[in-house]
Amino acid sequence: MHVPNRVSGRKYPYLDAVLETARRTWPGPAVFLGDANSGRIGLDEEVPAFNRVEDGWMRGLHEAGWIDAFRHLRGDARAYTWYSPNGGNGFRIDQAFLNGALRPRLERFRYDWGRRDRRAASDHAAMVLDLTG
Repeated sequence: MHVPNRVSGRKYPYLDAVLETARRTWPGPAVFLGDANSGRIGLDEEVPAFNRVEDGWMRGLHEAGWIDAFRHLRGDARAYTWYSPNGGNGFRIDQAFLNGALRPRLERFRYDWGRRDRRAASDHAAMVLDLTG
């Protein structure tokens, strides 16, 4: 999932649509995965950036039965998946949310930056989920 920049005015309707979809009944294992440009206040930000709408969206997914794979395994540990080119501050804006059917299969989760030089493929860390068969 890629969330458009909030400057465009499409971010919050998109978050609402994802949450509405997450509240549906899912018959089997499923994952929402990607750059949500959102995070938990005081937890997923190096400096204040997230607001109550973004934090509420993350909490709403949890209330709908979806777990944040990183938080499930790492609790309140800090990890940043993107750094602002302006201030160099880190944010965890890339997440994977698993439904109840997939949660028991989660073994490991990590963020991987790959190469840390200017030739890196992306300005975001990759997410690596290890799931059991």
